[in-house]
Amino acid sequence: MYVIAAYRPKKGKERLLREVLKDHVPILRKERLVTDRPPYLMRAADGTFIEVFEWKSAAAIEAAHSKAAVQAMWARFEVACTYESLVSLSESKNMFANFESVEL
Repeated sequence: MYVIAAYRPKKGKERLLREVLKDHVPILRKERLVTDRPPYLMRAADGTFIEVFEWKSAAAIEAAHSKAAVQAMWARFEVACTYESLVSLSESKNMFANFESVEL
């Protein structure tokens, strides 16, 4: 089950967000919640990061809510960014949305 998540860095928190994003999928993998497929990380023109990754199942998504390591990671996200819907990105208005590739 693929998910597309959008994270808008809070003012002065882009570096922190990059650090959390670097840890994100490895933590989920360690908890056996996501597949081994590589995640994709991009950035919109307004600086919002877009991440695409694959959960193992709906049950894995539910299980994430009871994992201490995942809760701690999500707390770091809360400090670093706001979660956005894709429709809030100007690129979503285009037939083919284009984003900058990001390497961490």
